[in-house]
Amino acid sequence: MSGDPIYTEMIIEYSRNPSNFGKIVDAHIHQHDANPLCGDTIDLYLNIDDNKISEVKFDGHGCAICMACSSVLTEMIKGKSLEDVKKFDKDELLSELGLEHLVKTSPVRIKCALLSLKSLKYGIYSYFADKLNDSESAGNLKEEAANLY
Repeated sequence: MSGDPIYTEMIIEYSRNPSNFGKIVDAHIHQHDANPLCGDTIDLYLNIDDNKISEVKFDGHGCAICMACSSVLTEMIKGKSLEDVKKFDKDELLSELGLEHLVKTSPVRIKCALLSLKSLKYGIYSYFADKLNDSESAGNLKEEAANLY
């Protein structure tokens, strides 16, 4: 695993000791997604207070890239407003772990890296559609999630 340049020390550390790993009972948002090509599965849980993410956790299993990106994503969005999270871009997540090159060099690995972000976008989409009755924001998020990779 460590012979591949995409497996940096940071990715290995986050995959072995992920931040915010676990479940939130009765979460405001719970979104599941999977990558059948790699076997990754993610459940993302969020609680929202005053239109901010007050608590975020993820559960699941997968490759080192998927686990590291899921862990970093939870750190990056905790405490952020829904408006900020709605605008969160894949480049922000990829650059945080030095994985920008995956977009061009590894289409299979990009799905691993962005699975948690896709789950986040769909979860926020559902929240906007169901709780806030904001169909324009919901539609934009759904389209963005569908086109992440």
